[in-house]
Amino acid sequence: MNRTDRLYALVEELRAIAPRRRSARELAERHEVSIRTIERDIGALQQAGVPIYADVGRRGGYALDKTMSLPPLNFTPQEAVAVAIALSRAADGPFARANESAMGKIVAAMSERDATAARELAERVRLLERSEPTVPPFSPVVEHAITARRVLRITYQDREESWTERDVEPIVFLCGPKGWYLVGWCRLRQASRVFRIDRIGQATVTDLPAPARPYEHCAPDIPNFVTRVLAI
Repeated sequence: MNRTDRLYALVEELRAIAPRRRSARELAERHEVSIRTIERDIGALQQAGVPIYADVGRRGGYALDKTMSLPPLNFTPQEAVAVAIALSRAADGPFARANESAMGKIVAAMSERDATAARELAERVRLLERSEPTVPPFSPVVEHAITARRVLRITYQDREESWTERDVEPIVFLCGPKGWYLVGWCRLRQASRVFRIDRIGQATVTDLPAPARPYEHCAPDIPNFVTRVLAI
């Protein structure tokens, strides 16, 4: 875990248990770093304006101002397991690396009783392995490009197995019958194109901003049954 991710994780952990405290030793063990590193990280967060307070003494520790903590989420054990199943089915899709952290935040915000019940229920749920080949892991580079609205430079293999290099303006993710696709404006073809993620060989995010293009105008020929907007 790099330092940026660790700083974010420290804030989320203290937020989840607020107003209770965590000692520097506990935090160091959890994140597999030294106590001195945790102290420097907490100091950096405090200088950045995060309201973390330290209690000195043998039973002291760090606490986040409770006004910064979120109220408990009213997830039932059944709802938590339903989310876990949905996330597991999306393990090969975009934002796959965020699945585990999202589930951890949901469980951390639940009451101890409901979280225990959710874990017990999850132990009685099994998912069959997919019989067809899974899609290769979604490239974080492509994920970043569509999030940051930057032009993506890719090498792509078409259905005739020919490779081309293209600059693509990402527009939307698309979940189809054979996996995940990227709908984008191809600057090589000067037209909208749908790219299968498993056919992208290399991908680099450029510094060029991707203009906002309405999906409906760029992909009018895609059937409506695969264009349902993700509701969150």
